[in-house]
Amino acid sequence: MSTPPSTAPWTGAPHVADHHDLIRVRGARENNLRDVSIEIPKRRLTVFTGVSGSGKSSLVFGTIAAESQRLINETYSAFVQGFMPTLGRPEVDRLEGLTTAIIVDQERMGANPRSTVGTATDANAMLRILFSRLGEPHIGSPNAYSFNVPSVQASGAITVDRGPGRTRAERTTFTVLGGMCPRCEGMGSVNDVDRSALYDDALSLDDGALTIPGYSMDGWYGRIFRGCGFFDPGKPIRAFSERELHDLLYKEPTKIKVDGINVTYEGLIPRIQKSMLSKDVDALQPHVRAFVARAVTFTTCPECGGTRLSAQARSSRIGGKNIADVCAMQISDLAGWVRGLDEPSVAPLLTGLQHLFDAFSQIGLGYLTLDRPTGTLSGGEAQRTRMIRHLGSSLTDVSYVFDEPTIGLHPHDIERMNGLLLQLRDKGNTVLVVEHKPETIAIADHVVDLGPGAGSHGGTVVFEGTVDQLRAGGTLTGRHLDDRASLKETVRTPTGTLEIRGADTNNLQDVDVDIPLGTLCVLTGVAGSGKSSLVHGSVAGRESVVLIDQGAIRGSRRSNPATYTGLLDPIRKAFAKANGVKPALFSSNSEGACPACKGAGVVYTDLGVMATVESTCEECGGRRFQSAVLEHTLGGRDIAEVLAMPVAEALDFFGAGEARTPAAHRILGRLADVGLGYLVLGQPLTTLSGGERQRLKLAAQLAGQGEVYVLDEPTTGLHLADVEQLLGLLDRLVDAGKSVVVIEHHQAVMAHADWIVDLGPGAGHEGGRVVFEGTPADLVSSRSTLTGRHLAAYVGA
Repeated sequence: MSTPPSTAPWTGAPHVADHHDLIRVRGARENNLRDVSIEIPKRRLTVFTGVSGSGKSSLVFGTIAAESQRLINETYSAFVQGFMPTLGRPEVDRLEGLTTAIIVDQERMGANPRSTVGTATDANAMLRILFSRLGEPHIGSPNAYSFNVPSVQASGAITVDRGPGRTRAERTTFTVLGGMCPRCEGMGSVNDVDRSALYDDALSLDDGALTIPGYSMDGWYGRIFRGCGFFDPGKPIRAFSERELHDLLYKEPTKIKVDGINVTYEGLIPRIQKSMLSKDVDALQPHVRAFVARAVTFTTCPECGGTRLSAQARSSRIGGKNIADVCAMQISDLAGWVRGLDEPSVAPLLTGLQHLFDAFSQIGLGYLTLDRPTGTLSGGEAQRTRMIRHLGSSLTDVSYVFDEPTIGLHPHDIERMNGLLLQLRDKGNTVLVVEHKPETIAIADHVVDLGPGAGSHGGTVVFEGTVDQLRAGGTLTGRHLDDRASLKETVRTPTGTLEIRGADTNNLQDVDVDIPLGTLCVLTGVAGSGKSSLVHGSVAGRESVVLIDQGAIRGSRRSNPATYTGLLDPIRKAFAKANGVKPALFSSNSEGACPACKGAGVVYTDLGVMATVESTCEECGGRRFQSAVLEHTLGGRDIAEVLAMPVAEALDFFGAGEARTPAAHRILGRLADVGLGYLVLGQPLTTLSGGERQRLKLAAQLAGQGEVYVLDEPTTGLHLADVEQLLGLLDRLVDAGKSVVVIEHHQAVMAHADWIVDLGPGAGHEGGRVVFEGTPADLVSSRSTLTGRHLAAYVGA
């Protein structure tokens, strides 16, 4: 008779291994955390709440998940660790009871233009095997169906060893058949470069003819152009011979020697194609992106029709469909196509594909297609795509860490997401979720509320317990948990309309709709119903339209709110004017930088495979500027002291007195309007939470001189209490004579709208139609759509 593993056989007492049922955090000080100590139950669903910037991500991602990943990485050899990202130990006294952490965050999936939903989820790999086995005519191995593998053919002599002293040379030819379209090289589009946007042909290279970002005659490019000998850099480009112009623009990579150094010379156009056009254009720096938009025209490849595949790969079919046809199908339809295949020889492969496609539908992404580039997925879609590989996993006792998994989800879809989170928990896993939505907070076994405020006013645990205890706890989250917005008694009268006719972008089905101007108009509908397609395809790009989308803020650890919003420019000029010196002195990235740390404020010591050590610069004390620069003051404060101010303090400082600077005061006012009054001007962007980044971008782009503002899910990352402040900001915009169009799932924003356009009724080809237009009150009273039923339940109608 065997003894149950949970008891000690000699006493019947619980086994010592069963005592490790908590994750214990002691003395966490990462970012703004204030010596946080907490115990989190394992094999339970724990939700972390609190206002944006209160320290949730610092505790969950920056401390618990980061230390788990660091400890796992340390189990590998030093050689393997050399190829892995170096993770420093979080600022914490002790962590106990950690399990393997699997992080599913909001980061966009790799924006490599060759990456698609199919390649990112291994669906394409399985389909290529399927076609290599069943496709007619048979053309080759799975590589023959891959748009990332080019066809290669080579011939030459090889040496064949037939035993001792029996070698002989033979001539042979070999061919590797790939599926890449030779015209577009598997990109699906071809580009044409406008030569007039590359240079001013009236000038010589020495006189600055080149207008390409980063191509200056003062640096290495100047030395290469002057030393290559292919043309005269002092001659106007319009005077170049045909050969000289060809060498400047198109010359193949050629080894040359310049000033005794071996370098490679390459024509401008192939170099631009490698350095700029081989990447996702949206991931480029803004000034480079503007150049590409001005100089390059992208068109669908005429040879492959945008499928990226060669003619041979497209010729092989299963049941009348080639692999390009299959990848262009909506995944919910593709699942049905796979079920219709009955071939015992590939039964395990078909089972794997069915499971994968069913997981897409289960997670609410059945409207996607496998050929959709991953760079076009929203943060919420990318997060759910990464979730797919974990749904059928046999792993247990793992910590799954989610960052707002309900982002981009309609209330109808949130119910399905909650079910998936509970499914992961019920398999014996620890599920940690950072979340603001009350629907997800309600299913938690344990709630941790951080606050009480944001930034320096947060960083402490203000509540631990159950959801019912949270409601009675008196914290900001507890007070707002059951908040329900009421419908507006009166709505604004439109001042005009923005007409949309025949919209057919992506899944839109010839949509005709009028967007009322001078109002707050909300576009609703389930994920994939066509809301973003309507905005990006028919509204964005019009005159006086400012689009504020979900694109991530890009910036290094040297970037901060002052540099991102342009606030630092008027501040530097004010300091320069007050002290009679150059503005460049007041930039930590320019002449005023501390020479020891180069303006970073810290010194990094690289210890190879060990974690890089970061220490405060001894020369400047972490203030980032030379001591001579800090002697210059404005209103009694030096530049380092100004950058250490929170927005609210700086708003008063630059609003009156000797330091009065209207340009800086306007930008600071916008930051305060979006609820970032606590944010420190010089705080690195890399330390901001997702909600803080969203609002920082909103503040920066509200400076646009537009008449119509289009916002894509502005409540992303916002606490229940912050949503009220956002609604106040939107009201002020409309009251100032602007028009505001919002893509949103949050019911409080819907209830506050003057007009609602609801798309649906479903996602993908089951959506793409306008199913309701009217006021929120009409939508609630009719209950004719999914959105109407959920909004009615929300407002208690």
